[in-house]
Amino acid sequence: MSKSNPVFDKLCTQLPELRRNTLCVDSDNCEIIKGNAFVNIRPINKIRRINKFHECVNKNMDFDKVYISCVETLEQRSSRLKNSNLLKSLNFLILINDFLFHRVLHKVPLINKMYFFVTLGKSRPVSRAEALGRIVSCGFEIQDEFEIGSLLYIVSKKKSLPAYDMSASFSLIFAMRRVGYKGRVISVYKMRTMHPFSEYLQSYIMQTNKLHKKGKINNDYRVTSWGKFMRRYWLDELPMIINFLKGELNIVGVRPLSQDFFNRYPVHLQKLRVKVKPGLIPPYYADMPNSLDEVFDSEERYIHSKLKNPFRTDWIYFWKAMNNIFIKGARSK
Repeated sequence: MSKSNPVFDKLCTQLPELRRNTLCVDSDNCEIIKGNAFVNIRPINKIRRINKFHECVNKNMDFDKVYISCVETLEQRSSRLKNSNLLKSLNFLILINDFLFHRVLHKVPLINKMYFFVTLGKSRPVSRAEALGRIVSCGFEIQDEFEIGSLLYIVSKKKSLPAYDMSASFSLIFAMRRVGYKGRVISVYKMRTMHPFSEYLQSYIMQTNKLHKKGKINNDYRVTSWGKFMRRYWLDELPMIINFLKGELNIVGVRPLSQDFFNRYPVHLQKLRVKVKPGLIPPYYADMPNSLDEVFDSEERYIHSKLKNPFRTDWIYFWKAMNNIFIKGARSK
């Protein structure tokens, strides 16, 4: 494609270096790449096997070269569907039909094969989180993201080989890698509340969205609308009972953390944390801290007490948490 393409020209206003030795195409054929920086203005929604395409780009591109892809996000798709209909009264039916056909059927076992046969895997809805997560899972590091027209453009650089993830987290129940007792990494089971491939964005979103004063990520767009409801009432944590039955979690204990989040804790608290098993009910709900530093203090007090009097400590913290949850109405944020 000619570099005089208007979309490419707009991209160059954001990244002037693209003018030099950059291939810009509108294609689902990645074999044409030969080490150069690469821009594809075809939305990944129209590419049948998205990760296979990204992996092929990675294979044919030199390290530290720029790769720019684009996507129509769920929000942009919803806006397009609403604006495409002159009869506003039909918007609800159109959106419901799109949701059921494109976002539900392709996740239902057996039926999904028929869906992909009919659609060839194209024109599928893709969330912002999924688009970014797929890029990272395929060995790229996100540099920037911005909108041009009705598409989100993602600027990334090749930093590693792809993860070749053959078990993407689309299922309702999935396992997350968490730091457990004695520093061992365990698979903690939860109900899915995030968009697929969101787990690959932990480092990126902590850098870009920062942390709330209580230690949560601000405006976490990885969480779905129904996921927010499930988290508020701890429904997403019900499968963690499996970890309790396996002996990996206690009823009361510090929350099992991802490696990225664990690494952000003070070193002395990291060493303390691995001396006890994580738990289903964290000390957070007994002490109700108001800042991340208070969360650290709460966990440190709990662990020191737990190491001295294990049963007594858990008994006290359990009933304090129950009082805050059922009497005072404490909820997960």
